[in-house]
Amino acid sequence: MAAPATKRRKLRHESEDGSALESEDTSMSRANPQEEQHAMSKAAPHKPHRTRPELPLQDGVYTAEVYKSNMFKLQVDELLEQVKFKYGKKVVPLENAMRTLKTLIEQFPNREPLPISEAEKLLRSQGVTVPFPSPRPPKDAKYRLEYAKPASINVTGSYALKVATRTEDVCSVDMVVVMPKSIFQEKDYLNYRYLYKRAYYLACVAAGLKNSSGSKFKLSFDCLNGSSLQPILIVDPSGDGGADDFSGSKCQVRILLAIPEGTFAEAKVRPTSNCIRPQDQSEGNATKALPPTPFYNATLQSDATMMPYLKLLHSASSKCDAFKDACVLGRIWLKQRGFGTRVRKGGFGNFEWAALMAILLHSKTGVGASPLSPGYSSYQLFKATLQFLAQHNLTKTPYVFQAGDVTIPKSTFAPILYDGPRNINLLYKMTQWSYTQLQAEAKASISTLGDSLADHFESTFIVKTNLLTYHYDAILRIPMASLELETESDSYEEAVLEKCRLLHSTIARALTDRITSLALLTPEEEPWKVGSAKPREDQRKSLFITIGTDPAFATRNIDLGPAAEDKQEAASFRKFWGEKAELRRFKDGSILESVVWTQKDASTSVLEQILRFVLSRHIGAGVAEMADFAYDTCSSLVHHGRIQGQSGVFPFTSRMNAFSSLEKDIRDFEGLPLQIRHIRAADPQLRYSSVDPESMKEPAALILQFEGSARWPDDLCAIQRTKVAFLLKITDLLAEEKPNYVARVGLENQSYPSQNQAYLDIILPTGFSFRLRIHHDREATLLERQLKDKSLDSQSREAAASGLAIYKRDFIQVPAHTQALQVLCTRFPALSPSIRLTKKWFATHLLLPHFSHELVELFVVNTFLQPHPWAIPSTATSGFTKTLLWLSRWDWRHTPLIVDFSTSVKQVAAEAEGPSSGTLSTEDIKTIQTRFEAWRRIDPGMNRVVLFAATNLDSDGTTWSDKGKPEKVMASRMTALARVATNALRRHEDKLLESLKGKELDEADTFRPGKLFSANVQDYDIVIRLSSKHTRSSKKKAEPKFKNLEMQQGPLAMEEKQNVGYNPAALLADDLRQIYGDAVIWFWNPDSVDVIAGLWNPVVTARRSWKVKPGWNSVPVSSQKKKEDEESGIDIELNKQAICNEIRRLGGDLILDIN
Repeated sequence: MAAPATKRRKLRHESEDGSALESEDTSMSRANPQEEQHAMSKAAPHKPHRTRPELPLQDGVYTAEVYKSNMFKLQVDELLEQVKFKYGKKVVPLENAMRTLKTLIEQFPNREPLPISEAEKLLRSQGVTVPFPSPRPPKDAKYRLEYAKPASINVTGSYALKVATRTEDVCSVDMVVVMPKSIFQEKDYLNYRYLYKRAYYLACVAAGLKNSSGSKFKLSFDCLNGSSLQPILIVDPSGDGGADDFSGSKCQVRILLAIPEGTFAEAKVRPTSNCIRPQDQSEGNATKALPPTPFYNATLQSDATMMPYLKLLHSASSKCDAFKDACVLGRIWLKQRGFGTRVRKGGFGNFEWAALMAILLHSKTGVGASPLSPGYSSYQLFKATLQFLAQHNLTKTPYVFQAGDVTIPKSTFAPILYDGPRNINLLYKMTQWSYTQLQAEAKASISTLGDSLADHFESTFIVKTNLLTYHYDAILRIPMASLELETESDSYEEAVLEKCRLLHSTIARALTDRITSLALLTPEEEPWKVGSAKPREDQRKSLFITIGTDPAFATRNIDLGPAAEDKQEAASFRKFWGEKAELRRFKDGSILESVVWTQKDASTSVLEQILRFVLSRHIGAGVAEMADFAYDTCSSLVHHGRIQGQSGVFPFTSRMNAFSSLEKDIRDFEGLPLQIRHIRAADPQLRYSSVDPESMKEPAALILQFEGSARWPDDLCAIQRTKVAFLLKITDLLAEEKPNYVARVGLENQSYPSQNQAYLDIILPTGFSFRLRIHHDREATLLERQLKDKSLDSQSREAAASGLAIYKRDFIQVPAHTQALQVLCTRFPALSPSIRLTKKWFATHLLLPHFSHELVELFVVNTFLQPHPWAIPSTATSGFTKTLLWLSRWDWRHTPLIVDFSTSVKQVAAEAEGPSSGTLSTEDIKTIQTRFEAWRRIDPGMNRVVLFAATNLDSDGTTWSDKGKPEKVMASRMTALARVATNALRRHEDKLLESLKGKELDEADTFRPGKLFSANVQDYDIVIRLSSKHTRSSKKKAEPKFKNLEMQQGPLAMEEKQNVGYNPAALLADDLRQIYGDAVIWFWNPDSVDVIAGLWNPVVTARRSWKVKPGWNSVPVSSQKKKEDEESGIDIELNKQAICNEIRRLGGDLILDIN
């Protein structure tokens, strides 16, 4: 369970590749007042409808119906207020400029029909190059090009509909120039003839504006929606400060061309028709054999549907009061996920969202109820539209809206949402991968919004989700030059699209169930000057293939094919895999075609082997050689960080087997006076979260509990002595029955009689060691009795309170936490390596001693249980980077961390002994929030509790962070380092995206994960370097040269067995913290302890008035304060040099030097 909604943030105003949100609306239209009224009068009248009354916000029933909660409604209202475009004084120059443009265009004289070559030559002499689409028109074409005054000019789009937003650097305002029907012929829909005439008409408009004395604008050509078939004219402000200079509005005007309805017969431009005929084929000869041209047909029809969609959208906005706000919510959602109307941005943008909602406000057949109700709120419209996208697979089952008897077959290239009244597939610009991605995002958002315990407003609207680092597990970068496409060819764009389709189908077939998502990112095209031809695409650009993996299958080393009896499928399998395919017999007797991959080379993952092979075989050897592949880049920083097989806990198998063996041996003892109730794991090594799974230097903690008995003493001290007797008995039994085990009893906490005082270390022949402690539930009752005994002095009651808290933590909460984490790590294969990688990061930055292991584990678990808005991490790198991002954004001063294990762990809650072990409810979360707020009121300086982390197993929230662990300075340091690391990852991603645009990456741009794990000790006041003879990082066991010597020596030598659990460097660090913890804040890496760093505590070490026994080594100095007629007094300050000398003397041979 994630924490309740954090403080609201403004939507990040970031510029991205591609056109602005506003520029993606091709037909969200509103004419000028007179033409709009005329257009609306032609639309079918509708009956007046009743909308829900505006009830006050306090009406909880109404708010609960139309929004998730009152807070969610407030957040949505504030978001809409922040992002909506402001129509004020700044847009007055823009309005003046549009009036000027309209007046100028209406005054352009007609141009007589000319042959193509003459028309192009005439415009070139006027400084304008006709932006003909590819292929260029034939020189011997019989038709002529002409220009006539437009039928109408309307301002359309999101600006006119008042749904424009301020989330882009530039707001685009669409001005539609409707070309007269008289300049077209009946069959101009064939073979690009209409598109050639359209390009010439646009060039005439550009020439007229460029050469007009009243025009002071900057002109350039661009492609509508990224399609070269539809060039448009971009009008930017001149910046001269005149009446038409609209630079202050941060807008640009796009001049689009349209044609009147009915210019071409509907049947000719349907998705099932063919409009591109071979030159040697006559009009009536075998046209049925030609394949349909749906994209070309829809491009033509889109120019004819601008006015019909104008009527549709205005009708929807007047019919449904919340329609405009729902459009704004939809465009924000699309923006944060990287979708756009442009072909290379996915083909689904603001216009498609608005048109889809408008269509869904009507019934599918014209009769009956509509999918969306006009009485819906903006949030209901938004969510219902997402549900439509998530539930309908439009590639398999086309959605046909009021099309009568027209039959639209499904397409293998694009989804189909056929708008019958306007005769167009609304999703014609989408590809198979972009639609799959859109549907996946819609499903994820619906799942997120369905959470009844949290509103997830930020993850839905605020968080930018299309970040490569967090959204995908693997990225394949392919330079465009490696595809060897002919940029001078007339069919270049079609070749790029076909190559992308081939890449997608080939990789999808090769990786099969190893992946969960596969998408392509292609470079965007830029506008060009009106006086030059469209530039050829820069081949230094790159193509990105983004991959989401399934951790259960991603590293599988064998792919199974069809059976040998299936001749056709087997032949297809062998043809695809070539020499890699081989026929194998398996244990179950089956004989199958198969492909085997090697895992011996750790530097090359199975995914990379597959990708390079299929690229070389099916795309080109040059593509495979020049491609760059990045996958789970940080996993190599910890032992066995990359998931092996289907489990991320594989490296811990040997230790868990040793634990099971020891448990069985102890349970089999017959000489124990009491029966064993259970032996529970209570250590990071046994919950798959220790940094080094192969380390044998530290014993793993176990908790042993006997069955209840009245023979236990009723005194705390006597209970501790009884525990010692039990441990000695177990030691004797081990010596008798398991002589190859090493067992020794140790003492602890001898100065604290209310705490556990004995343990038993057991070292198995395999080298694994365990530390056994005995749990007796009577201790809690006795400690609570002491706590309530008012006759005891305050010091004794404090000791009892401390002992009770430690008892609950060590004997109840830690085992329950361990059991819950064991279940989670087996369910989420990437959880274990992600935790280990995160702990490695904390350790290398010398922070881990100040954070309990359980608290760090909760940080990562929260990322897996509440991954919104992304999917559950599938690799160690993904889990680690998402945890860093969450830490960098977590406002721990005002927000608690709440983790609900029960969302995935059902048995742990029943077996846990804590007071709160069930599923968290809304009331439970409110209770935790109240407890957190109480702690902040009691301890406003956060001297005792800094981080508040509660779970359904532990609702106290202070178990892992009580008594100033970590301190406030440590929590701030954690946040600062997480932000630095997150910014470094973002800069690397920005450089990658620059390569998408054509910038070459050099060696300095290569991402090195080790940089995130390097600590700078120059930031500290004291740096103590320890001798390598006493640090664990240097004590690596020398491997015997021969196997028989290794077997004789065993996993651990006798000296190493004696030193299990003994770490002199860590003991020195603990002593320094106990002795000088008030004056110096100490930092070290508990895994190696080769450096101990410290910062002087300014609160303690500041100069102050002299007094007896200040509590730290001090030196007298002259007082800076001097009163009149008095001599200067004496102050004291910390004697830093003396402390350094004391530390050197205390450390002895352990210390190499102190700086």
